[in-house]
Amino acid sequence: MPRPILATIDTSALAHNLQTVAYRLAQDASGPPPFIWAVMKSRGYGHGMVAALAGFSQADGLAMLDIDEAIHCRELGWSGPILLLEGFFEPADLEILTRYRISTAIHCAEQLDMLESGPVDCPIDALVKLNTGMHRLGFQPGEYADAFARAQALQAVGVLGSLGKMTHFARADDDPVVTQAQLDCFQSITRDLPGMVSVCNSAATLTPGLASGLSASNGQWVRPGICLYGASPFADQSAESFGLRPAMTLSARLISTHTVPAGEAVGYGQIFRAQQPMRVGVVACGYADGYPRHAVTGTPITVDGVRTRLLGRVSMDMLAVDLAPVPSAGVGAPVVLWGQGGPSVDEVALSCGTIGYELLCAVAPRVPRREI
Repeated sequence: MPRPILATIDTSALAHNLQTVAYRLAQDASGPPPFIWAVMKSRGYGHGMVAALAGFSQADGLAMLDIDEAIHCRELGWSGPILLLEGFFEPADLEILTRYRISTAIHCAEQLDMLESGPVDCPIDALVKLNTGMHRLGFQPGEYADAFARAQALQAVGVLGSLGKMTHFARADDDPVVTQAQLDCFQSITRDLPGMVSVCNSAATLTPGLASGLSASNGQWVRPGICLYGASPFADQSAESFGLRPAMTLSARLISTHTVPAGEAVGYGQIFRAQQPMRVGVVACGYADGYPRHAVTGTPITVDGVRTRLLGRVSMDMLAVDLAPVPSAGVGAPVVLWGQGGPSVDEVALSCGTIGYELLCAVAPRVPRREI
């Protein structure tokens, strides 16, 4: 039989999370609610493009990084808007954008140069990005007016279609003062410029009042990502508290159980030592499956429906668990590493000193997947 490990992707949970975010936005809006780009970068945050597309079939648009992923969505039948968050990278990409009706971010002068270098078959919709303090992508505040004017000139000759304005928040998850300063910068520079607005990532989308405080001549688009997959962008607020459901469950089974004598150690490096005789189970999951090697003793895990803990160091293909809370568990007992029926991916990430985003994206190709 195949090795007993599985990543289960629940497309109904994806659809539920999208609906939950849309409902929150509608409740918060004083006028028409924002449109939603469902962000599907990194293969749908590790969930797979086919599953993500099925779950987000009611989204207003899709946003991603890779042109091949955008083409794949078109080939799967998606006919709505698609936005490339990093834009295009060379002149040859422009023909693909026009052929597949893909919108683009414009964040640097070199992209404008490429657009100005030759005609396109049909206008390309675009969002011109402003750097308001993230210092990753975007035109500097002093450059933005000229960049937007160049984009408008390209619009006038039919190279670009609809134009909008965008930025990205650096600390929407933990510092409203910094976020407000970025928003003030954005509004002061773009207020008199036409077009749609897109500024809100997951944390900003879930922050009451933030999206509703913006207006745009052609509407506002939010860009939720991690929250659509059932994880939280906030360290101090769980996904469950927002009514979100985990879309990925990483599960496995016990492949061995034994008793470790008092004073003996478990695993590589012998970093966990039993203080008394204890039953230990071995799980068919390791860092080659995407489970973090740096997970520490005490990281939550569920065995046979009972919450327990990881012991010692994670191996390439296996990890050890404490069976004291579940004395009846034997070989074949079900294990949930994270997801439905187990700890949340955010709980596991917190124990590992990282974020749920990384764990979801890191599940290895060798792990079998099932969509429900």
